Amino acid sequence: MKRRYLLLSGLALLTASAVQAQAKLVEKVTKQGTELVIPYEKYVLPNGLTLIVHEDHSDPVVHVDVTYHVGSAREEIGKSGFAHFFEHMMFQGSDNVADEQHFKIITEAGGTLNGTTNTDRTNYFETVPSNQLEKMLWLEADRMGFLLDAVTQQKFEVQRATVKNERGQRVDNVPYGLVGEVIAQNLYPYGHPYSWLTIGYVEDLDRVNVNDLKNFFLRWYGPNNAVVTVGGDVKPADVVKLVEKYFGSIPAGPKVQNMAKVVPTLDKHRFASYTDNYARLPLLVRTYPTVPAYDADQAALACLAQIIGQGNNSVLYQELVKKQLALQASCFSGLSELSGSFTFQIVPFPGKPLSNMYFLLDQALAEFEKRGVTDDDIAKFKGGYESQMINGLQSVSGKVSQLAAFETFTGNPNRIGEMLKKYQAVTKDDVMRVYNKYIKHQHSLNVSVLPKGQDSKMLIADNNYTVDKSKYIAPDYGYEGLKYVKAKDNFDRTKMPGNGANPVVTVPAFWKKDWPSGIKLIGTENNELPTVTLSIKIPGGHLLNTNDLSKVGQASFFTDMMNDDTKNYTAEQISRELQKLGSSVSVFSGNEDITFQVQTQKKNLDATLALLQERMFNPKFTQDAFNRIQKRTLESFKVAKTQPANVADEVFGKLNYGNNHILATDPSGTEESVKNMKLADIQAYYDNYMTSQGVQVVVVGDVTEAEILPKLNFLNNLPNKKITIPSVAAAPKVEKTKVYLVDVPKAAQTEFRVGYNTGMKYDATGEYYKAGLMNYTLGGAFNSRLNLNLREDKGWTYGARSGFSGGKQTGDFEFSAAIKADATDSALVEIMKDMKAFAETGIKEEELSFLKNAIGQRDALRYETGFQKAGFIGNILNYNLPGDYVDQQSKITSAITKAEIDALAKKWINADKMNVLVVGDKAKILPGLQKLGYEIIELDTDGNPVQKKGF
Repeated sequence: MKRRYLLLSGLALLTASAVQAQAKLVEKVTKQGTELVIPYEKYVLPNGLTLIVHEDHSDPVVHVDVTYHVGSAREEIGKSGFAHFFEHMMFQGSDNVADEQHFKIITEAGGTLNGTTNTDRTNYFETVPSNQLEKMLWLEADRMGFLLDAVTQQKFEVQRATVKNERGQRVDNVPYGLVGEVIAQNLYPYGHPYSWLTIGYVEDLDRVNVNDLKNFFLRWYGPNNAVVTVGGDVKPADVVKLVEKYFGSIPAGPKVQNMAKVVPTLDKHRFASYTDNYARLPLLVRTYPTVPAYDADQAALACLAQIIGQGNNSVLYQELVKKQLALQASCFSGLSELSGSFTFQIVPFPGKPLSNMYFLLDQALAEFEKRGVTDDDIAKFKGGYESQMINGLQSVSGKVSQLAAFETFTGNPNRIGEMLKKYQAVTKDDVMRVYNKYIKHQHSLNVSVLPKGQDSKMLIADNNYTVDKSKYIAPDYGYEGLKYVKAKDNFDRTKMPGNGANPVVTVPAFWKKDWPSGIKLIGTENNELPTVTLSIKIPGGHLLNTNDLSKVGQASFFTDMMNDDTKNYTAEQISRELQKLGSSVSVFSGNEDITFQVQTQKKNLDATLALLQERMFNPKFTQDAFNRIQKRTLESFKVAKTQPANVADEVFGKLNYGNNHILATDPSGTEESVKNMKLADIQAYYDNYMTSQGVQVVVVGDVTEAEILPKLNFLNNLPNKKITIPSVAAAPKVEKTKVYLVDVPKAAQTEFRVGYNTGMKYDATGEYYKAGLMNYTLGGAFNSRLNLNLREDKGWTYGARSGFSGGKQTGDFEFSAAIKADATDSALVEIMKDMKAFAETGIKEEELSFLKNAIGQRDALRYETGFQKAGFIGNILNYNLPGDYVDQQSKITSAITKAEIDALAKKWINADKMNVLVVGDKAKILPGLQKLGYEIIELDTDGNPVQKKGF
């Protein structure tokens, strides 16, 4: 690594005239040899803004990230959720960007965007074709310096509702969703910056006003509290000029100092509990305070967590899960800027009290002390971390995110090599030392989560901790007297920049090979990183049981067994060897195939392929593994019945296809089919359906055709037999729209599924593709009619979408959203109104223009990572597509007319012939639904009628 520093006065930077707005280069890092480094240039503007530029011309894309060093930790008691709420408000327009236009401008430019908030920072980011860079910087600068006059009470209210819906979807309406909140309240002292969740409390969101939010912006959203990171197909000098132009004149905000790191101390074991509306099984969570991020013990704690509770070699898996005492058992080390924690989570098998789990966890830790830390443990940890770091650099967004985070929290973007060295330096003694320091004989918080109706005897212990509010002193963050001062420019900021020259987008070059054994191979070389991704698809899968539903789930069960023991390795041994290599080999099933997926560094390719060959040709189907997987699968079905979104997905399939259709069944099977499965069924699948005929192999990475083909010759040893996938029966047609209701008492939201089976197969350049274009305006983008109406205008949901899906035999149209419960009937009215209007009047000219621009320019983002390249060439092989099918799609998109879109909408979007499924609180939502005039049929969570004649 070559690192060059320039010395300059920090005081001079902050006091220099904003009119000059000249960025000063303070550091330049370049790559030397094979070291792990992300090259960059770092600048600071007179207003305190930090700029980092990473130049990478491998793909015609650019990623822009603006990170503000403010998260929920900067909030205070009674005003939680501000940072996250403000993240939403930053997308609602500014002086020169109209309401709902931020998403539209970026999407129309062929880009993607989002924002995230955590305890310590908020970031906004977009990935776009490289010719759109100036427009992105103009957008980000406009909301940094020209936001508040565009913040209206109406926008405020809509986003307040949207944030509450997000909380409902992610916290209040899911099993164990509240456990993080209970941990935060009981682990940290009252008023500690981490004693509430980033999403905030509903009551706090209800009490804040628009002026509170404006003050939050003025206090924390100045350029001196921000890092702008730009990476991709750019020249640093060009980026610097644009950042000086658009950000340089924005006045600095109030000074922001880093917060003090405060790790809580516990004077005794704490016990807390709550009853969960959705959980079917109880949960034990034990948490120990540890250290903040970037502490010297960070790597050792991560290694400790892996040894004790991650993967099938872990102590918890061996002591609890494999012995079928617990359904799940894991642990992880989570470190944030101000504090950290080490957390255990255990879900017992039904009937086993949490008090047993508490003592079993203690016994497992005692077993860890006896076993100690092995050389294999350390080798696994180092190999896995190295691969994780390298794989994270596949995309420009991954590199930019690393640079931005390192700068925000350490002031040094060049930390990736240092982090790798620290993780590679971990020793067995380090791991035992942090165990003894932070876990052994230390006090912990223990939370019992109980399902509804569970006897209190299931508790670990009675609650023994009361939050002490008496010592809280509200922080003075300096909100008094803040003034909104806008930048003064020597250019017209009201004019949105145009596009630069269109980047040249080339699809990956690929090679193809057909072997006499029936194996078809396709590959593309990609030497940006020393990694190789390999996918092997063998015909088979879920649809093999089309004509025998008593065996449904056989393929899924088979692949679970294929991930277990082999003749020469136990599952634990093969997992250990793969982790030491930093590789993965996994087997999973789809509708029409089973897939062997491989990820490895090139230097470990041969060793990894040897393990793949072992897994593929030497499985060992034992009764013990069969019993364990069968029991786990049966329990997972019961757990899924408590999750409204899962229930909605399962029941909707039955509505679209009918109860006795293969596509109406879960690929994992049913309780009956899995319960009746025998070990002989697994062996029969291997004997009958492992074949070379029709096998599809996809190779992407730092390997040539000449290198890889000899290494894959072992695949020719597969039996050469013809496998025929049965044809699925036609689904019943929907004669009229009916509403089907599944009752989930006290559900905070209603899960919506609206649609039908189209019978339309996947076709890359035919009507299927064109129907997807048509749906883009209705429900396929953030700025679609459905999402703008239900989320941005009404504030009823966190997100609404619709789309067509299709395979080789059939397809579906589906609308989905989680809607706040008391808006269920109103939302259904709006959904149907939008669908009817689109089918009757079609697309508007401005919508058609938006569609063509957005779809037509997104190709630059489609082939950046190895996984994206694999998806592209894999699609060519799977559907026998021509190599130029993407060019054909581009021509179709640019040529499609309003008349074609309108005709497709009339054909495929018929609101009078849809299955409408609502999964929610019957007592709350039924009265409103009954007023809409639809026939309503109640179903149970298995999709069976509760009342044949409705209500």
